[in-house]
Amino acid sequence: MNDAASLPPALELAQRNGVTFPNESVAYRAARTALLAEEIELRRHIERVAEQRRALPAGGEVKGDYRFEGEEGPVDFAGLFGDKQTLVIYSYMFGPQRERPCPMCTTLLDAWNGEAKPIGERVSLVVVARSPIAKLVAFKKERGWKDLRLAFDVNDNFSRDYHAIADDGSDVPGFNVFTRRDGVIRHFWSGEMGGVTADPGQDPRGAPDLAPMWTILDSTPEGRGSDWYPKL
Repeated sequence: MNDAASLPPALELAQRNGVTFPNESVAYRAARTALLAEEIELRRHIERVAEQRRALPAGGEVKGDYRFEGEEGPVDFAGLFGDKQTLVIYSYMFGPQRERPCPMCTTLLDAWNGEAKPIGERVSLVVVARSPIAKLVAFKKERGWKDLRLAFDVNDNFSRDYHAIADDGSDVPGFNVFTRRDGVIRHFWSGEMGGVTADPGQDPRGAPDLAPMWTILDSTPEGRGSDWYPKL
């Protein structure tokens, strides 16, 4: 990324924009230009955060007794990588105590299913849950997911070590990234924004938000709202 000092001011770029829409007022255009400058700054900040994330030192080596059952049978942790050097795991809130999975997680995975194939060209993406694989596959078929890869955490060790089980045994969603370099598997990064890091009046969530649904709703006058959640 370019050094921030070498970039033109965001307001300068916003003022170059030149876009207008039918019948808008002078006040609307002035406010929209000011907002555009903030959006440019947000884009730059997102890139700075991504750059900082990529520059993290080596994470902890993965050494646990992690056992999974995928849709084609038993698989160890290394096997989840397939032929890729980076592994992304989403911990799905669909544990043995649940007849049906978390609606919020499911809505996220609905969106990811549409992108799973191109994502899979660069990294391995696996959805891990603590319900038996037959139950996971049945729901996958019900939901119409074709490209998401599912795996059952057989002994709960992965879910426990990587914070996908609460103290009371309930499910916690998780998003973890692992690397395999020179034969060594390490934890690279995880989403760590939860209840203790949430701002007042907001649901706990990471940034950028992994769910496209919320990104779209954030662009509307109603926003996310506080009285609606997706249902299965």
